[in-house]
Amino acid sequence: MKKPLFINGQWVEGTGEFFKSINPSDGSELWQGNSASRAEINAAFDAAKSAHKVWSSLPFVSRKAIVLNYKNLAFEARNEMAEIISKETGKQLWDSTGEASALPNKVDISLSSYLDRTGKVNRETPFGRAELQHKSHGVFAVLGPYNFPAHLPNGQILPALIAGNTVVFKPSDQTPAVGEALMKLYDKAGFPKGVVNMVQGSGKVGKLMLDQPDLSGVLFTGSAETGRKIHKNFGGKPEVILALEMGGNNPIIAWDIENAEQATSIIIQSAFITSGQRCTCARRLIVPDNKKGEVIIQSIIKSMDRITLGKWDVESSIGPVINQDAANKIVQDAKSLNGKVLRASTISDLGSAFVTPGFIDMTNVKKKDKEIFGPVLQVIRVPDWNAAIYEANDTNFGLSAGLISNNKDLWESFQQNIRAGIVNFNRPTTGAASFLPFGGPGFSGNHNPGAYYSADFCAWPMASQISDTPSILEFKGLR
Repeated sequence: MKKPLFINGQWVEGTGEFFKSINPSDGSELWQGNSASRAEINAAFDAAKSAHKVWSSLPFVSRKAIVLNYKNLAFEARNEMAEIISKETGKQLWDSTGEASALPNKVDISLSSYLDRTGKVNRETPFGRAELQHKSHGVFAVLGPYNFPAHLPNGQILPALIAGNTVVFKPSDQTPAVGEALMKLYDKAGFPKGVVNMVQGSGKVGKLMLDQPDLSGVLFTGSAETGRKIHKNFGGKPEVILALEMGGNNPIIAWDIENAEQATSIIIQSAFITSGQRCTCARRLIVPDNKKGEVIIQSIIKSMDRITLGKWDVESSIGPVINQDAANKIVQDAKSLNGKVLRASTISDLGSAFVTPGFIDMTNVKKKDKEIFGPVLQVIRVPDWNAAIYEANDTNFGLSAGLISNNKDLWESFQQNIRAGIVNFNRPTTGAASFLPFGGPGFSGNHNPGAYYSADFCAWPMASQISDTPSILEFKGLR
């Protein structure tokens, strides 16, 4: 029997529901196994709790050595990891190679982030010295997504471990093979037993994880709907740390453009890279309601005709979405917008998980503030710049936003007035720097940004005032 769970340093069988993952490119079975039951989830958290005291008490240099060992292993395995990611998600191999390469690269960023943002500080004072140090929280649950099934959980697990926390990781039930491959790297790196654990399964497993009494924090990447349920689950429990990254209904404004072809290139990549399955993908394009705006729209339509669909191992622009159900939902959601269809989202003849990119004019339609997690771009024509900013901010989300323009003065106005955590100028909305925060307000998260700033929610500060010898202090009013 397959042993898909990793608990207290051992690979063990699951006794929960049987499930499997399917290669969305060709429908072949890629992975199968049993999910974790309540007993195995309890065992994983018990192991993490027991390991925390020892792991957190290790000197930073000792934790660092193991993490650097993981870095080397992840670098060596990057090609193999990329292939697993592509097979399980349908991503093009060039796309998955970038994700796999991010695993070792995250190590140095996370180490320097920990030292910069949560290290130790000592300062002399009139009475002696003041000291700032940071302490680990305890046991973190890490709930991973399917769109970046290795990179995103890795970017939460590493900062948590470096800070001295222990982890129970649940991959998406759509990408258990990637989760297993990632856990094998942690296992081989030499983390002590119980420091990193993995359970597999559906949202039912995730829900049982949230009910664990020894849970110190939840690090989640996924839909706004699920993230809000998690947040509600911990109402009245401020002691549980929540870092929720929940996607966006992201706008991109094209205004005062001199070269429509250049703008189109940025818009196409913003909207359709990874088949629209990036949380920072542009969902709404805003253009002036004039001839210049129409030129951009027509340029996009022509460029969309050149977007190629293909299986993960075929060189093409985009691959399938994660599965057939997701593909059907994308097509139905696009239809439900009730806009003017400029290019229809349809199921391709390549297979049931392949969706052709869609382009819909929503100018004269009542809009829905909904993230369609796939290759669908809406366009809204507006009369002036103020209307463009208003339209861009007309969402409960706030993850990413972009401006494409040859007018640099507009960039200052855009930055001043836009409501988003990741804001780019003449760049795709999907471009993010690893040394900057990654997150946003509103339905996009709870103001706990990731990337370099992940260290902030992985440790709590302890402030100490220290005098080397006891002394008598004057207390006014005493006789």
